[in-house]
Amino acid sequence: MTENPLEQFRKESLERTRSYQDDKNLQEAWQKFHEQIVKSKYAYNFFWLGVPIIQAPQDLQAMQEIIWQVKPDLIIETGIAWGGSILFSASMLAILEVCDQIENGQVVGIDIDIRQHNKEAILAHPLNKKITMLEGSSIDENIITKVREFAKDKKRVMVFLDSNHTHNHVLNELRAYAPMVSVGSYFMVGDTGVEDLPVGTTINRPWGKGNNPKTAVWEFLKENKNFNIDKTIDSKLILTGSPDGFLKRIR
Repeated sequence: MTENPLEQFRKESLERTRSYQDDKNLQEAWQKFHEQIVKSKYAYNFFWLGVPIIQAPQDLQAMQEIIWQVKPDLIIETGIAWGGSILFSASMLAILEVCDQIENGQVVGIDIDIRQHNKEAILAHPLNKKITMLEGSSIDENIITKVREFAKDKKRVMVFLDSNHTHNHVLNELRAYAPMVSVGSYFMVGDTGVEDLPVGTTINRPWGKGNNPKTAVWEFLKENKNFNIDKTIDSKLILTGSPDGFLKRIR
């Protein structure tokens, strides 16, 4: 039987991108470029549906592919900032609904300080009905309880961490929200690339080399065997702010 052309394309893509992990020139080029784009605040230049989204476009492409694959009906995000990321998630869930893949997709966004002008912009957006915003620390037990209640009747849940990037905060987020992630879905951890930057790059930040989301991921995976790092995503993107940050729940 002749293999489906799309499946053949997927297979070729997977084989090609896996080879990137061992391509020294590609990996060195990524490291140099990563250092420069952090210094130049490259990720601060983009908008999603008119709202600033502080993400590298390559990571948004990965998120789009993951969301279409998993088809979550709830996405939980820690860290709201301008709101572009939760609007991205809301728009993807709206697309899934239009395509009859899910029903009533919702996004929960959590931030310790939702600035009034950002809140107003999100509430004024056409996608606002798909979004619930919670103000408070993502590791506060009251917030976690509210999110857990919100998630209990959902079929497939995905979580994206992008708030305080210190090791302890992210580790506590990972421990708190891991049980909510559905099997086969993803725990996406933002800005793990901080670990790969030279010392002193993240000036005036409480996180840096040795104290960041990637170190939290490494510790979390030692104690929780329900997740593993999907290295194929890192390989495919090459340019990512979240190496080792795409965690798939396997059981």
